[in-house]
Amino acid sequence: MSLNLLNIALADDDEDDRMLFEEAIEELAMQTKLALFKDGQELMDYLNLPDIVLPNLVFLDLNMPIKNGMQCLREIRQNPTLKNLAIAIYSTSSSEQDIEDTFVNGANIYINKPNSFSKLRQVIEKVLQLNWQYHTSNLNRNNFLYRI
Repeated sequence: MSLNLLNIALADDDEDDRMLFEEAIEELAMQTKLALFKDGQELMDYLNLPDIVLPNLVFLDLNMPIKNGMQCLREIRQNPTLKNLAIAIYSTSSSEQDIEDTFVNGANIYINKPNSFSKLRQVIEKVLQLNWQYHTSNLNRNNFLYRI
């Protein structure tokens, strides 16, 4: 992701989490364009629009109304146009089952939502600086779960 401008999408039903995520992104010394969605259906409607610039990275909350993160993940991986998107699961859940299910269904990284703004900023910065070509081609359980 060494582009001049990083296109990032976040789907999260929690308004406060979206606001904090946006503030953290704004503080980073990176050129970013952030698209925010309040549920998975909004995200999928956007991703399926004709002629959009696809995001470089999608942050997906798991527990959302209408269409949850797991449903979005499956839809994205089954869609030939979207299947190569980098997807970061961004959830409060630390359930081994959720981690395993998202790994098996093709997410690239699993991030537990940090409990402080400074940690959130740090996590976002580290994730945006990952070498995504390496991270997607050598994906294994050891580098899937991001720990702070």
